[in-house]
Amino acid sequence: MQRHSKNSSILTKKLGKLISKLRKEKGLSCTQCAYQFDIDKGNLNRIENGLVDCKFTTLWRISQSLNLKLSELIKILENNLGEDFTLEDF
Repeated sequence: MQRHSKNSSILTKKLGKLISKLRKEKGLSCTQCAYQFDIDKGNLNRIENGLVDCKFTTLWRISQSLNLKLSELIKILENNLGEDFTLEDF
């Protein structure tokens, strides 16, 4: 079982909030987003609530549903986290 650090949890929660925000800005419901890009609705909900880490392929599908390149989504997340963010706990 993988141990999650405090910063890993922060990353998961920030990513979820960002996905939810961007999805709502695009006028997509959770159901629409999940159906259109073959993502399990329950899993998308857990991702948006910061309860689970998502797989790379799922994150790629989510970015497509938001009409973003995956790299753009990651860049937005990086900007929200700030330059000093690291996954290492000190």
